[in-house]
Amino acid sequence: MKKDFKKLRHEYIEGTLNESDMHSNPFIQFQTWFKQAVNLELPDANAMTLATVSSDNRASARILLLKEYNEKGFCFFTNYNSRKGIDIKGNPSGALVFFWPELERQVRIEGKIEKLEAHLSDEYFFERPIGSRTAASISPQSNEIESREVLTQMVEKFVAENGTQFSRPDFWGGYRLIPDLFEFWQGRENRLNDRIEYNFKNKIWTSRRLAP
Repeated sequence: MKKDFKKLRHEYIEGTLNESDMHSNPFIQFQTWFKQAVNLELPDANAMTLATVSSDNRASARILLLKEYNEKGFCFFTNYNSRKGIDIKGNPSGALVFFWPELERQVRIEGKIEKLEAHLSDEYFFERPIGSRTAASISPQSNEIESREVLTQMVEKFVAENGTQFSRPDFWGGYRLIPDLFEFWQGRENRLNDRIEYNFKNKIWTSRRLAP
């Protein structure tokens, strides 16, 4: 019998979110939740959705991996000529979403996106496995290719010409999303979910509770 997807649901019962339990600094609050997800060895705990908007106001979203974060912002790496890179160049506003279903938690982050300093992109590039460095160097990301075989041939040609000794290509590197908004979401029974939002205005963070 065909399952009716509209009836797929479960009650959120894992936790609560009280203002008294929240840190006044949203970066520290994020760190607390993120470390819990990592320590529990949740699958792809650092996976996040990145949403961008093109210069002609067309939205786009994809899942990628968080590679660094601190109070300067949240960092990820990609091809600067990819669709996301082109979006960011034309419109630097972006949003991130982390979702940890096992904890029934979600974090939304909004802000401006800027390129990482070149030395930080270099550092991360050379931390990657050689296969990932090669892929980053040859892929015309987001552009049409004729076939999988063409991609394989591009890898083989690059390896034959460069081996394992090559620098980071200029078209590949990191971005940093600098937050001005966080929202921490905890699922609750009957969809009366807890939502605490932080906004950065006049150089200070303020928080408020939102209706579910």
